[in-house]
Amino acid sequence: MPTLFSRKRTAARIAGELYCPIVARARHPGLYRELGVADTLDGRFEMLVVHVVVLLRRLRALGEDGLAQEVIDLMFADLDQALREMGVSDISVASRIRPMAEAYAGRARAYEAALAEAAAAPSLADALARNVFADAGPPGGVGRLADYVRRLEDALARMDVEDMAAPGTSWPEPALAP
Repeated sequence: MPTLFSRKRTAARIAGELYCPIVARARHPGLYRELGVADTLDGRFEMLVVHVVVLLRRLRALGEDGLAQEVIDLMFADLDQALREMGVSDISVASRIRPMAEAYAGRARAYEAALAEAAAAPSLADALARNVFADAGPPGGVGRLADYVRRLEDALARMDVEDMAAPGTSWPEPALAP
């Protein structure tokens, strides 16, 4: 008989199965080489946030709010662990995670609003330019990145949780954006 605890473990397992491919997408070399995202800690954080926001939009559309929260919890646990592995002291981790959480929340609101608009609206490109390309000057790849994010959202819109968590799921390629 399933218990509350076994259900929680199942949700955590599924969240991991969803989070790992999203992290792999956020680390795709095409984002950095072809689209001009800075291959830095900040650039990788920005790409993680973009990908997680798109995933969470899909999970919420499927009525999977609890699973969406599990993914968020996993992302911040992963960020916490990464900071510790980089040598940030236990005492300092919390002071580093808080600004990351605030940045995530602000970006999530901006990307959510932009993704809710028509694909031709410039809001997504504007939000990406402000956040992803903030230090790079005029972003040449921002339009291509916005196109990739829309294609990623379209691909996820055709998937259910099992499809997204399945090994070998086909994801759009950022380097192939027009």
